[in-house]
Amino acid sequence: MSGKDRVKVAVRVRPFSKREEDAGSRCVVSMGPNTTTIMDPRSQQVRTFTFDYSYWSHSGFLRNKEGLFVPEEPGGRYADQSSVFQDLGQAILENALQGYNATLLAYGQTGSGKSYSMVGYGPNKGLVPTLCERLFQAVKVNQDTCQFQVFFSMLEIYNEQVIDLLALGPRSGGGLKVREDQQRGFYVEGLRRVACKSGAQVERMMEQGTRTRTTAATHLNASSSRSHMLITLQLKQIFSKESITKESTINLVDLAGSERQRTSGSEADRLKEGTAINLSLTTLGNVISSLADAALGKRVVHIPYRDSVITKLLQPALGGNSRTIMVATLSPADMCYEESLSTLRYAERAKRIQNRAVVNESPTEHLLKELKAENAKLLTRLSRLADEGRQASSESKELRRLLTHNELQICAIQTLWEQHLQEALKDWELQYATMTQERRMIQTFPYILNVNEDPQLSGVVKLFIQEGEWNIGLSDSSPQTIAIKGLGIQEKHAAFTNLDRQVTITPVSQAKVTVNGSLISSRTELHHLDRLILGSNSTYLFIGFPLERNAEDWSRYDYDYFQSELAAAEGIHIHSLCSSSDGRGQPDPSLLAVFYDYIKLMPMVAEANQMSQELRKGVQFKLEIKNLAMSDSMGHDLEKEIAIRVTSEETKQVWVWSKAKFVNRKFLMEELYQQQVAEGAGSGWAPPPRDRDPFWDPLEPLHLGSAHLWLQSLAFRIRLEEQVEVLGPEGSEEAILQTQLVPCSPAGLPLGEDAILIDPTELLDKRQDFQLVLERCCGLRWLKEARDRGVQIGFRMYTLPQAFYAPSVWHNMNPVLDHRVQFTVMKTSQDFLNYLQTNALVLDLWGLQAGCADLTSSPESVMLTQEGSIVIDGAGAGDRVMPLPLDLSVSYQALQQELERMKIIIVSLRKENNVLREQLKGTKPSRRSERRGSLRPSCDAEFARALKVFYHSMTTIRGQLQKLRCNKPKDDADHADLTFFVEEQGRLLRDFGEQLEQSVTVLKQDVAAIVRKKREKSGIWSTSTS
Repeated sequence: MSGKDRVKVAVRVRPFSKREEDAGSRCVVSMGPNTTTIMDPRSQQVRTFTFDYSYWSHSGFLRNKEGLFVPEEPGGRYADQSSVFQDLGQAILENALQGYNATLLAYGQTGSGKSYSMVGYGPNKGLVPTLCERLFQAVKVNQDTCQFQVFFSMLEIYNEQVIDLLALGPRSGGGLKVREDQQRGFYVEGLRRVACKSGAQVERMMEQGTRTRTTAATHLNASSSRSHMLITLQLKQIFSKESITKESTINLVDLAGSERQRTSGSEADRLKEGTAINLSLTTLGNVISSLADAALGKRVVHIPYRDSVITKLLQPALGGNSRTIMVATLSPADMCYEESLSTLRYAERAKRIQNRAVVNESPTEHLLKELKAENAKLLTRLSRLADEGRQASSESKELRRLLTHNELQICAIQTLWEQHLQEALKDWELQYATMTQERRMIQTFPYILNVNEDPQLSGVVKLFIQEGEWNIGLSDSSPQTIAIKGLGIQEKHAAFTNLDRQVTITPVSQAKVTVNGSLISSRTELHHLDRLILGSNSTYLFIGFPLERNAEDWSRYDYDYFQSELAAAEGIHIHSLCSSSDGRGQPDPSLLAVFYDYIKLMPMVAEANQMSQELRKGVQFKLEIKNLAMSDSMGHDLEKEIAIRVTSEETKQVWVWSKAKFVNRKFLMEELYQQQVAEGAGSGWAPPPRDRDPFWDPLEPLHLGSAHLWLQSLAFRIRLEEQVEVLGPEGSEEAILQTQLVPCSPAGLPLGEDAILIDPTELLDKRQDFQLVLERCCGLRWLKEARDRGVQIGFRMYTLPQAFYAPSVWHNMNPVLDHRVQFTVMKTSQDFLNYLQTNALVLDLWGLQAGCADLTSSPESVMLTQEGSIVIDGAGAGDRVMPLPLDLSVSYQALQQELERMKIIIVSLRKENNVLREQLKGTKPSRRSERRGSLRPSCDAEFARALKVFYHSMTTIRGQLQKLRCNKPKDDADHADLTFFVEEQGRLLRDFGEQLEQSVTVLKQDVAAIVRKKREKSGIWSTSTS
């Protein structure tokens, strides 16, 4: 009898990880009995979700004498492993014992606690081992009334390939095949099933599978966080008295990491991300969404089970014959907010899915019943023939043959379980001998221990360094060789020497060997807990002689520790990167996220470089931190992002990829690399065409850096001539740009000093015209690397949606730009005045390469005045604004300027004629009227000139302040470097103070002189009139 069973969903939040604690992360997750609440760390917006179970495992715990994490107080809110199993694992076990199929899914981003919940660490056993232990306890309790048969299998799905983790022979290329049977549904053909009689045996099988998984990940250059692990327990219960057999399948699934890519949202990769590496989770999400919609009564045409391997195998668990529980694991840290929110939304959809679970009757029991019934019929017919005296007839012989065949089938079915147990016992004996030898060697020799991104796969491989000299590499031809595989590993990669209780490592030829974050090229002595990286990313922890091993905690040397050490060697350190805090001493979460993105991508970049080298692509990848020293138009720091700089070693062409694009391309590179390895470079393997090559992209303009031209002078109608520094994303000087901001008349003629304003509000509701002049660019670093390049300058003005670009210039390190653009505000608003006084014009420097199209403006969307000036806001423009093509407007503007000049000349000639006419008449203006008319304009002009000088000096001071902000000591600075830095910083501070004091003093003196002059003239005027 079947009924609807909704998928039950549990959410669990883990404690802070070490890196989150070091970074001072804040907890953004809170929980009630069945509710989970998450807060956006930026907007403080709160979202609440309701689930069947919410487990608070973040705080309120301690470690007892047995090493178990338990609540600090009895009845505390902390959910330990035991309480999680009591709710979830016990339900799975009870369903299986009742004859139902049962599935447990673990979902969440990498590092969110999936493995801890599913497998556990040390004495804190997770759901899987505890479930197996309790299962065999139930077997022992009920063995008098029921015969139990338990089969264990373990597989991994990576890149849509199924890998049998318990296989004894060599792995088949392309993985195992997934077949479909009308009765069984989807199944894995050739998957090894191991008969088990105890929980300890299952635990050994899991260790064997984990070891195989670690080795496969190394050989395939695969990330375990991108693979699914599926453990299956097949339970058969034979009740002899009742003549009932119940069969159930328990699926325990650790899904691939669900982390989202942090991107600007503006970039789409030319090569779609529908690659097989990401297909499974995407398809699983589509299946869950479709089933959730169906549960809500929406019309669903198709559920895409067949689109990926994982959804085929999980079809019974999602909408089929199974009772299913999902565990969604969360990180509590603010830096993981987006990933945690995505996980909660995923779980919210999953809880709507309806399954139809039934108690399963074994097909084998049906067969036995049918065979026994058929044998009974055959015996009856033989008895009848005997009574008739026809025992020797052909019919009798045929009946006896069928009877014998059926009895053999029954015997085979009944003895199959015993044979499976015997095979499993042989495997157990071999494993036990291997484990015993390993324990003996651990107590005798030093060794290197593998460290993996997935904590479950760390510490699995132990490579012992016995006495003498041992080569390590791909080759295993010599008996004194330690064979390893991985990207960048050479046939003979390095040599270990173990003599006189001293272990050294020596790289062979140009082999890449890193010790404690530093690349070595000669013999180096190893000490206990030294960190080794062989090739691109084969990471190991050196464990010294037994006497050197104390009770220290080795777990702190995790995968992140290795990568942070490498990043520090490159000058990227968490404390220097996150030195700017939020004012409360807490680092910026976005900066922390960038740092951890950086150390996460470092091994991927190393692997991509190695694949490029082996596939002879001639492409070099390098990590960069985008916007590290860049700010917006108001001077606020831009959000930092990771970018990957891609350079062709032959042509020097450059691309810059986002993190998301690189991660997608990296997996496509892996597919290409594995295909080349499988087919062999010398057996006719053909590289893909260029448009499908993950190492190549069409050329696009590159953003090299930006400069800030502050607009405050325009609020006072002061002309500004300035050289601005173009800073690259990492703070390097890319060029010097000579610019001008010129207040002008509608016809484009520069305004004189008499037009300078003391109070900017005098501009309100009036028309304002000004020109941006880009004169030349000096010292272009972009062209120092290759001369067949060009540059363009781009910028955005006020609220105009489109960007403007100067014409491109090529093959010149110091090009003359000679670009002039005029802008008009038809009716100056307070908002525009505020913009001028608080914002800078951000001038972006773009790099061009041969074959790369220029950046162009959009003239059709630009509104121009009759004089050809670009209108910034159309307020009050009326019929004076009309769209004109930019090329025609330039000619029109030149004619207007010439006409304006002629008008000015005519006016000046008329004035001169009037003066001459007055002189001829012998009349002179009185001294009184002269002073009345000239006193105020003279003082205002002098004050405006003083303001102009002060403004120019403050621009210089602003540049000095920027240098002070960017000047930081190196992370690895020694005492001498720090002394030099302190002296240099002191000098910069003195210069800054002197310049500021001098500017203020000059302004005070100028203002005092103007006031004094005004008083003197006023006094003279007053004396003469008295």
